[in-house]
Amino acid sequence: MKSIDRYMARLIAVPLFSTLIISAMLLVLDRMLKLFDFVATEGGPVNVVWKMLANLLPEYLGLGIPIGLMLGILLAFRKLATTSELDVLRAVGMSYTRLLRVPYMFAIGLAAVNLAIVGFVQPDARYAYEKLRFELRTGALGASIKVGEFTHFGDKMTIRIEQSREQGRKLSGIFVHMVDKKGGDYAVTADHGQFFATDNPDEIVFRLTNGTLVRNEPGVALPRVLTFSLHDLPIALPKYENFRQREGRYELTLPELARIGGNSNSSEELRDTSRAAFHFRIVEVATMFLLPLLALSLGVPPKRSTSALGVFLSIVMIVTYHKVNEYARDIGGMGKVDPLIALWSPFIVFSVLIFWMYYTIAYVPGGQPIGTLERFFSKGAKMVGRWLPGARPKQDEAEEATA
Repeated sequence: MKSIDRYMARLIAVPLFSTLIISAMLLVLDRMLKLFDFVATEGGPVNVVWKMLANLLPEYLGLGIPIGLMLGILLAFRKLATTSELDVLRAVGMSYTRLLRVPYMFAIGLAAVNLAIVGFVQPDARYAYEKLRFELRTGALGASIKVGEFTHFGDKMTIRIEQSREQGRKLSGIFVHMVDKKGGDYAVTADHGQFFATDNPDEIVFRLTNGTLVRNEPGVALPRVLTFSLHDLPIALPKYENFRQREGRYELTLPELARIGGNSNSSEELRDTSRAAFHFRIVEVATMFLLPLLALSLGVPPKRSTSALGVFLSIVMIVTYHKVNEYARDIGGMGKVDPLIALWSPFIVFSVLIFWMYYTIAYVPGGQPIGTLERFFSKGAKMVGRWLPGARPKQDEAEEATA
């Protein structure tokens, strides 16, 4: 690799990976607060939050990688242009096509990574995330008993604990009410208690000290009352239904979507949904090969301009195109439009626009694809500046000084 290629690689790598890390952190922090609230509401263990966040990362990277690639290349060319290094490279005979060699190395590598993520990793992570939500809602993760509240385990057991110390190892002020298989019930109060595991994975023991047990049996008029200093109360853990199998367009891998979409025995709705999801993921990956051209077109500002309009416009274009693809996937999945046409038509339009922008800046003398927008925003900024409080045109200040 030549020195210019190594230089380009350094210019691209720093903003690329910085964008990926920052965007992932922001998205994770935004979702973390919601997950903590959800887990606390369901009474689940705190460590499940980190598992859920880990399963959300592939979904964030599916959009974060294209944006990071776009900004990495764009900011590299913008730095070359604003420091006049690009003029020197062009003067010694290096074309824009030659300068795109390293950006396309990044694009090919990241496209392969993104294909693996959206095609295989993301569906499994989405399924694991939904499974964790299911287990939290059903209590299969070992829902905690909230202090000072009545906690119901099914319709046959209720527990209330007044105080908890040493992270739940010492409990006090205990009330337990249970219904047995014979139709009887018993209530237990105790000063202290502690949970213990047993050899039976479907049962735990609640060891109570200094308490009273009141038992009611069918056909017995008076309840039996028992006081104890130590009593082991076996508690059968509730049975939970198994989580569903993987299904839907979000939880199936690319080979599974292709197999369902081409299976004539599947329903028409299922085939359309699978085909739309399959083409959506392929189009998203294919778009990454257009990003170096778009980044170059938007990263080089007009002469004597340092405007960052191209940076803003690049993010708007890529996010808007992603939303258009999502809409196309939805209407393709509903069968209103063939998924092949719905997903690839916007891709062709987007490709034509990008190739026109690249041709304008690379082969048209003095060409600038966003030159009109640059001039428009420049005039708009000057106009707004004149109306700001305390701002006056330089010409008025000069006339006042002469007077």
